Amino acid sequence: MPKNSKVVKRELDDEVIESVKDLLSNEDSADDAFKKSELIVDVQEEKDIDVEEESEVEDERPAWNSKLQYLLAQIGYSVGLGNVWRFPYLCQKNGGGAYLLPYLILLLVIGIPLFFLELAVGQRIRRGSIGVWNYISPKLGGIGFASCVVCFFVGLYYNVIIGWSLFYFSQSFQQPLPWDQCPLVKNASHTFVEPECEKSSATTYYWYRETLNISSSISESGGLNWKMTVCLLAAWAVVCLAMIKGIQSSGKVMYFSSLFPYVVLTCFLVRVFFLNGSIDGIRHMFTPKLEMMLEPRVWREAATQVFFALGLGFGGVIAFSSYNKRDNNCHFDAVLVSFVNFFTSVLATLVVFAVLGFKANVINEKCITENSKIIIKLLKMGNISQDIIPRHINLSAVTAEDYRLVYDIIQKVKEEEFPALHLNSCKIEDELNKAVQGTGLAFIAFTEAMTHFPASPFWSVMFFFMLVNLGLGSMFGTIEGIITPFVDTFKARKEILTVACCLLAFCIGLIFVQRSGNYFVTMFDDYSATLPLLIIVILENIAVSCVYGIDKFMEDLKDMMGFAPNRYYYYMWKYISPLMLLSLLTASVVNMGLSPPGYNAWIEEKASEEFLSYPTWGLVVCISLMVLAVLPIPAVFIIRRCNVIDNSSGNLASVTYKRGRVLKEPVNLEGDDASLIHGKISSEMSSPSFGKNIYRKQSGSPTLDTAPNGRYGIGYLMADMPDMPESDL
Repeated sequence: MPKNSKVVKRELDDEVIESVKDLLSNEDSADDAFKKSELIVDVQEEKDIDVEEESEVEDERPAWNSKLQYLLAQIGYSVGLGNVWRFPYLCQKNGGGAYLLPYLILLLVIGIPLFFLELAVGQRIRRGSIGVWNYISPKLGGIGFASCVVCFFVGLYYNVIIGWSLFYFSQSFQQPLPWDQCPLVKNASHTFVEPECEKSSATTYYWYRETLNISSSISESGGLNWKMTVCLLAAWAVVCLAMIKGIQSSGKVMYFSSLFPYVVLTCFLVRVFFLNGSIDGIRHMFTPKLEMMLEPRVWREAATQVFFALGLGFGGVIAFSSYNKRDNNCHFDAVLVSFVNFFTSVLATLVVFAVLGFKANVINEKCITENSKIIIKLLKMGNISQDIIPRHINLSAVTAEDYRLVYDIIQKVKEEEFPALHLNSCKIEDELNKAVQGTGLAFIAFTEAMTHFPASPFWSVMFFFMLVNLGLGSMFGTIEGIITPFVDTFKARKEILTVACCLLAFCIGLIFVQRSGNYFVTMFDDYSATLPLLIIVILENIAVSCVYGIDKFMEDLKDMMGFAPNRYYYYMWKYISPLMLLSLLTASVVNMGLSPPGYNAWIEEKASEEFLSYPTWGLVVCISLMVLAVLPIPAVFIIRRCNVIDNSSGNLASVTYKRGRVLKEPVNLEGDDASLIHGKISSEMSSPSFGKNIYRKQSGSPTLDTAPNGRYGIGYLMADMPDMPESDL
């Protein structure tokens, strides 16, 4: 054991200073004592500290006002836009109802255990992601910094999507909706429909041309889109104002932003049930294709969705749980939030497919009407004999079943000539099989469906306001994953750091509101988070199960919650989850290698999307995003391993709190000074626990060997207590 890991011993007749509230505490829980009493010794000045005065000084770390507020924050963070526009697409693509089974299995194997792990370490150590992983092993402290980098990358483009939603929300207070019909263009001689809109559709045109005013490639910047710039500024302003006081301000917003989407989804579901075709959409969605469950791609995409749906690796889960009481039942929270997330995805899928079923029915009716006119024309021209048409069928007002019957008859009679007739089968299933996700679902397919709703502006306002709230709930957790670790680690003022972070993100985010900005959103979404987050969570799992020790962690959980978690989690964390994550990482790397790096560009002349490869500089940016996201992990490891930073220069190891100020404690470490937590090697460390400890005042020594909790600046020396086992320190 290195020299600096020994607890300094003093004679029993030395002056002993005890915290009044420490003596009164009869609980093992650290949070009350940690929050309510703190005794600081300033060695340089060697001044006596008044015990009563110091016992009244409370740690400035905020706490949730209630358990409900905390749960709503975690639910709001985990339930995001992906539940509405990603899960339904995967469900449709990967076997309908059959997709739910692999998703549930992977939720139990990967999702809940890893979500529980992040909740537990945040609650146990009561710090953000940087402090948590520094505490477990300083050499793995880069995990926390990597989480912050990924959070920043994701926050940059995620808020752009909120800006788009704000724009559509602001445009929804019109009758008819501005994307209801194609615009007319006037010239000197006549008026005609905008060609780009006529070749596509009204909602597609409004999205690409009126909203994004998109360029034809990522290399064509086209300048800033001022409408989207204003919306992005508004989105960051909302986030900044909600987060400026931390959970004290964002926690209150969560009551509305987390619950409102459920109100909207329920209203949509009830309303759509009374529209034609909605049942067809739901039936199509839940019709299982069991043979697809044998495809590895289905399991890979289900695992990826589970992983991102719960927000693992971002640091937001750890940050939120760090404001909990130490004896909170985080296992209950993990199971509850995970299943709420799953049922929200199922609810959103019901709504999406009910709406798409209604839309498909409307489009199918138009198709039948147009093709019936073609058949009538062919009958008049004599290309088709009137005798083959059943007499009970009226082609002027034909039903879907009757049209299907006529179509099949003509197809059989005119086998060779049939392709030349240009008739469409008009099947509602064909329309439902057109899988759409992301912006294509929210801003094109869904908006088109809502134009056919009675009182369509009302439903449009509700839908886009719901998207704004879903996005904000996730953004709060993402920004908290950046702010909390830096406030804990560098003792910065939360208000100043929040404003600076939002202002910097807005300035960088201007690249997303160029005319080519949508392509950069796609780039960041594909490359800035997927692989880095997998690496981060794998290292988190290894850090807890191997470095800290899975047995010690299980004991910590028992000490925290008052009961031992099921042995199931022991085997998940130690064996199954790491293997599953490594398999998922390998599959993701292989899939990324096989998929050509590129994006879907909107070609104005063709009025359609076309896949384009990234230019050379674009490939460099893609690789740089992945490298920058994981770079802190090896960088911090090398710095700690090689002692590049001299601890005596005044780093995090010598920072402590005192009445809102930061004090530097002189340290003179010998031997292995890589650890930020002195007193134990990293594998033996436990989280701060001050409930029953008696501390001894330093009396005259020019140097201070801090207690095991010195990493967090408590500044105490343990009294010589031979009856107390070292594990209790």
